Amino acid sequence: MGVELKLSPFTFEGIPAEKPLVMAGPCSAETEDQVMETARQISNYGIKIFRAGIWKPRTRPSAFEGVGKEGLPWLKRVKEELGMYTATEVANVKHIYDALKAGIDIIWIGARTTANPFAVQEIADSLRGVDIPVLVKNPINPDVELWIGAFERLNRSGVTKLAAIHRGFSIYSKTLYRNNPQWEIPIELKRQIPDLPIITDPSHICGSRDLLFEISQRAMDLDFDGLIIETHCNPDKALSDAQQQITPDELHRLLSRLILRKADIDNNTLLSTLEELRHEIDKYDDRLVELFELRMAVSRKIGLYKKQNNITILQASRWDEILKHRIEQAAQKGLSEEFIIKVFRAIHEESINHQTKVMNEP
Repeated sequence: MGVELKLSPFTFEGIPAEKPLVMAGPCSAETEDQVMETARQISNYGIKIFRAGIWKPRTRPSAFEGVGKEGLPWLKRVKEELGMYTATEVANVKHIYDALKAGIDIIWIGARTTANPFAVQEIADSLRGVDIPVLVKNPINPDVELWIGAFERLNRSGVTKLAAIHRGFSIYSKTLYRNNPQWEIPIELKRQIPDLPIITDPSHICGSRDLLFEISQRAMDLDFDGLIIETHCNPDKALSDAQQQITPDELHRLLSRLILRKADIDNNTLLSTLEELRHEIDKYDDRLVELFELRMAVSRKIGLYKKQNNITILQASRWDEILKHRIEQAAQKGLSEEFIIKVFRAIHEESINHQTKVMNEP
């Protein structure tokens, strides 16, 4: 079921409507010279939206937390001298007031703030009657409802120029990425709010400049609307997140390599072939659902047997054995371990639910 929001086109004068919309600039505004030099180089490549962190929410207070509102005049100078639009993150009402007073064109709400409905509501209340684009980063945890709730709060305050920033999700286990992309979350957001633009933040997903192109291309393949990429005139000397920032030249090369695919199919032959393959997929999906039904029927029988013999539902050693075997089996068939773990965890959870119902029946 979809979510109804009143949305206005997310467009800017002088910026072509074609995808991707690109926002670039340093993680943090550090000095006026650094801001202006980075902006000049980015502008030379035709990029019109300059992003820079003024206030930086950091995990530890000893880390660089931004220059504060002292850096806002630097962004104003970027706007006046280079004709670029400016964007920065806000986390409270005071940030909103200072940013609007300085003429910032676009604001975004960070992942930590999105996770706090009280903070989002205060920001939404402060923006009542203000016509400014507001981007909302996904919350730290993979909670699509919390993300949607932030958009609803802003929309109810009259904010209609909205877009999502997909920056990945924190997980405890070690992965290739700083923040796991978990593409299924922004895909679900797009399903529920089809007209909401989604801008991917490969910098925060990757945590490393070496992986930026892969994530950027994946976002384009999913027909997302734009990219926000941290770009610094001297990234190795950056005061925050140096390892994930790239130079303007590297940004240009990355964008030049992107393959932009068509979202709509206007060739009848291509469409016919695709429909045949989709029909084949549908048949397999029908069989999967039927197999799930049969499997859960067996789970209920197991639940009844456990109930009759006073055995606990969870048998940890059996579950560990199943998972280990299926992972090995999947590797032989070219399926990823991550995929198999997700699928069989969901199956196991549903099996436990069915057994629990049997246990609780009179």
